[in-house]
This record gives sequence, structure tokens and C-alpha cells, in this order.
Amino acid sequence: MAADTFPKFLDSNAQSRGNRPAIREKQLGIWQTYSWKESRDEVVTIAHGLAASGVSRGHRIAIVGDNRPYLYWSMIAAQALGAIPVPVYQDSGAQELAYVLDHAGVSFAVVEDQEQVDKLLEIKETASSLTSIVYCDPRGMRDYDQDFLQSISEVKRAGEAHKAANPGFYGEEVSTGSGEDTAIFLYTSGTTGNPKGVVLTFDNLISMSEMSVKLENIRHDEDTLAYLPMAWVGDNLFSIGQSYVAGFTVNCPESQETVLADLQEIGPTYFFAPPRIFENILTSVTVRMQDASRPKRWLFDYFMEHARNVGVRILQKESVGLGARFKYWLGEILVYGPLKNTLGLTRVRRVYTAGEAIGPDIFDFYRSIGLNMKQLYGQTEASVFVTMQPDNEVYADTVGKACPGVELRVDPNTREVLYRSDGVFKEYHKNAEATRETKTDDGWVHTGDAGFIDSNGHLKIIDRAKDVGVLNNNSMFAPKYLENKLKFFPFIQEAVTFGAGRDFTTAMISIDIEAVGGWAERHNASYASYRELAAKPAVYEEIRKNIEQVNADLADDPELAGAQIARFVLLHKELDADDGELTRTRKVRRRFINDRYESVINGLYDGSDKVHIEVETIFEDGRKGVSAADIAIMDVTATSAAQLKKAS
Repeated sequence: MAADTFPKFLDSNAQSRGNRPAIREKQLGIWQTYSWKESRDEVVTIAHGLAASGVSRGHRIAIVGDNRPYLYWSMIAAQALGAIPVPVYQDSGAQELAYVLDHAGVSFAVVEDQEQVDKLLEIKETASSLTSIVYCDPRGMRDYDQDFLQSISEVKRAGEAHKAANPGFYGEEVSTGSGEDTAIFLYTSGTTGNPKGVVLTFDNLISMSEMSVKLENIRHDEDTLAYLPMAWVGDNLFSIGQSYVAGFTVNCPESQETVLADLQEIGPTYFFAPPRIFENILTSVTVRMQDASRPKRWLFDYFMEHARNVGVRILQKESVGLGARFKYWLGEILVYGPLKNTLGLTRVRRVYTAGEAIGPDIFDFYRSIGLNMKQLYGQTEASVFVTMQPDNEVYADTVGKACPGVELRVDPNTREVLYRSDGVFKEYHKNAEATRETKTDDGWVHTGDAGFIDSNGHLKIIDRAKDVGVLNNNSMFAPKYLENKLKFFPFIQEAVTFGAGRDFTTAMISIDIEAVGGWAERHNASYASYRELAAKPAVYEEIRKNIEQVNADLADDPELAGAQIARFVLLHKELDADDGELTRTRKVRRRFINDRYESVINGLYDGSDKVHIEVETIFEDGRKGVSAADIAIMDVTATSAAQLKKAS
């Protein structure tokens, strides 16, 4: 009988590949490896310990922390008992945690360390359903003596005693579970309001895991790096779903700060990252090359220019001359290969990106150096997969074809993308109205994204349907598309564009302190703070050049030529999730930003050359303060069709 829950898959893997590595964790600089059999033993013990603490079928268990084996095992242990794990973003503030715990009705929490315990203690009185907290890392916990607190070691000791007294308990609980059972609650990022709790069943997650494993020929000997939030649906499907179905190894980095170093050590064969990660990697490469010697910079620029010309065509097995192929082979030895090795991507056989649209220039950069990067499109409500790019059908401006078993259509009137599949979520927890608005009675899901299907059968996403607008000159305004083009440049960390119902497009930009700081050091430009650096006229001038390059690209697009950016401002602070400006997955909260930065937006459109701004900020220690500044506004030159024709 086929396994229909993850605890059953774990049992199967423990029997068929018991001694193969299931999960690794880097601790104090050393990789610790746990086999499938050892992982099952840990899950069994934890499940018995949770049962001894009163956890039973239907209970909700919060999981909070970085990617750690004990947190993954606790999720599977909860599912084995018929309880429902509710992973929460580890960088959530106390009040964000409070909302999710209260909304989900969480009674039990398994957390990583003291930091997460402190946040839960802060909200313990208001989170009325929370009765017990388990922590995995004992550092700093010696003086915590609350009776509802216990360590994972204590849970395991109780589990050993419970197992001895109830030898058949775990097997009976696992056999009781079925694919129709709720597997997990995953909360959306909440770009327009409070996050919604997406209810997914084992059938949802396993069907999409099995489909993607077969489609992409994912093998049991793959190595992946689990570094993205456990509360995100992608990590749940890649680090649990696909791993349990295919039997490959998941590697947990030592910390978020060491991810890139740990990536290099592991050398994964299978890697997923949202566009922001690839943007950050490209920024670090660019900054590093700017600091390199002149011969190295010349060598890098020379071969990267050649890669941009022929690299993608070679990867897609298109016709390329022998001379160009030889030059690319030489570039692989001197530049592309060492670069991939430095990034830890030498062994990678497939690279995926999703979550946000990736800039075409960034996408082509990675493919040009020989990385088989592909885009996929999905949602939490879809158990990730809606579309994926097939091999040799990879285009920078599409997100691929409908995955096997997925029906896809576009509303002809609104351009909204809809889909239907076995991965479609059961419901939004305690929100029947939102469920009805999103999912039709016959299973079609409204994505909220605007797009179209091209002549090749590929889906193109324009933007969020509600965000796509029209300028007064009748040009289409797609803010996310413009923002992604801006974020290709190393100096630009975040961008928010405005233009719907306006005479022209404007942009509000926060600089990348690492990239701009490196530039300032090379140019002997002193500064004492982020605010002072962002206000420098020379920095404005560099960003203006970037925007003019974007405008030149837009001038070549008939639908977007009229949406070129006319004015911009550099913010005096980074856009921050802690300040409510971004979601925990770094999506722009447009409604919030429109309200918070109203004076800046007005200044962009009323002809001002300077605007005063005051915003409340939250510091790392939780204190609040007001960040105020007078920030300059700069005009940008648009590119005309005649200029574009002359340049070509």
C-alpha cells in the first residue's frame, strides 16, 4: 500500500534506505549527519514525548526557528500523532507571532532557542490557547524556571518512558492517518492585511512532490540546502515533500550568516532560491570584482561579455560557431568555473527560482555561465507548483508551462491567471469568505496575478492584477516589472514605483549599503551613516545612470515605453519588514507604503526638489524611534524612439 502521509514515507525510507543520509546540520563548524533510520528513531521518540505532554489528534503545534533537524522532526512527530504543525517565520515580531498563534489556536510550541522563547513569553498571557513551550537549544535557558517550559531533551526522556509503556502506540497513530488529513497550516505573507492560514492536506503536498520529482528526474542522491524559512511553502515542499518522496539529503546551515559559506562546502546538486538571494549573490560578485586588480577585472569583464553573447545559446544546445565555443570553453576554465566554485554551485544540476519575478538580466547572467536556472510559478494555495519551464524551453520573460496535472487558464476580461490541480488547498482557516473569493466551487483558484499564455504555451506574468494600472498617456504601468529591472543594479536594494492614474512614473529607492559603501570606499567618499551615504549627490548620479538604462530598455517595449521613470528619490533608510514596509518574504506592502510615504510621493509629483520625511522605525532591540530627514528628488531623462534607433 502506497504511503499517503509523511510519517509513512519516513517509515518506508527508514526500511529501504536506512543508512543513507537524510539530513545534516552544521554545528560549531562540523557537519553532523543523521541517516533515515536515525531520523525515524528521533521522530518516534519526540512523538511519544509530545503524546506524554498531552498532544493529540487535532492539536496545533507552532514551529519557530531556523532550519534545524529537531524542528523538522518535531513537525513529522506532530503529524504522526494527527496534530497539525503551524510553522511561523523566525524573524516575526512578538505581535506577528501572537496573531498567528491566536488565529490557529496553537496550544503547543517547539522553538529553536532563547530568542524565540522570549518572544513567546512576551505574548503568553494574550495567547490564551498556548500551554506548553519546548526549546531545542539550551544556551541561555538555565535560569528559566516556568513550569510550562521544557527542553527537547526532557521531551525525549519522557518519550522514551512513554514508548516503553506503550510499545505499539506510534505505529497505531501513524496507521490511523490518511492522505485526506490536514498536514499543515501555512500563513500567507499578508501584503494587503493580516496573513491567511492556508490549510493543506497530505494529498495536496504529496501529489505535487511526486509530480515534480518525476518531472524533473530528482534522484535519491541529491543534496539540497535548507535555509529558507520553514514557514514558507517552498521549504515545506522541497525539504520535506520532495526529500521524503525521493529520499535525498537535506543540509541545514549553521546560521543565516553562514549560508553562502555552507553552500560552498556542501556543493548542492539541487538548489532553489527566490530572486532576492540571486540578486544578493550577484551584488556580492560585482562588489568583489570592483575591488579586484585591474587585470582580473579586465579578464572578468571580457569573458562575461562573451558569456552574455553566447552562453545561454550554448546551454540550450543551439548552434554556435566553433570559435565562440572555444572562447567560451576558455572562459569556463578562467572565469565561469572558478566563479561557480566560489558560489558553491559547481555540482548543481538544476537551479530554480520563484516567489517573485526575477529580472531578465539577472536570469540571463546565471544561465550565461552555464547554470541550468529555470523559473517556476506557484502559490501556497497550490502546494507550490502551477507552471515550470521545461528543459530547452527556458525564457527570461516566462514562468513556463502548466505542470502535469495542472489546468491553467487566463480570464479574457481581467487577465487574471487561474489554475486547478490536486495541489489546491483545502481552505483558509477560519475564513470561509476569503475561501469562496479565492477558490470556486469546481476547484479553480484565482491567483490575483495578471498574465497571458503566449504562442509557445508559456505563461507570462505581468504583475499583481490589482497593481497593474494605466498612466494618463494610456501606457501600461506594471510596478513589479519596473522594480525588478531596477533591482538588477547592485546599488539598488529595494525599489517602489508609482504611476497608475498619473502623468508619469516615479520611483522610491533604498540603496544597498554593502555595494554603495564599497563604491564610497574606492572613491574616498566618507560617510557616517546610511542616511548620509544615500544623500550624497554622487550616489544620486550613479542611481540616475541606472534608471536611464532602465528607461532605454523600456523604450524598446511598445506597451511600456510611456512608463519610463521621470523622477526618483533615495530613501534615508532601508525598507524593512520590522517596520511593516515589506512582508517576511520581502514583498512590498504597497498600501502601507503609500500611507507612510505620502509626503514623498506628493513631492515626486508636485515638482519639489526636496521633501521632508518622518517615519517611525523599530530597532533590533525592540525600541521605537522616529527617523527624519530632508531628502532630494532628482529628474531623469527619458529615452525616445529616435534616440534608441540612433544608438542601435
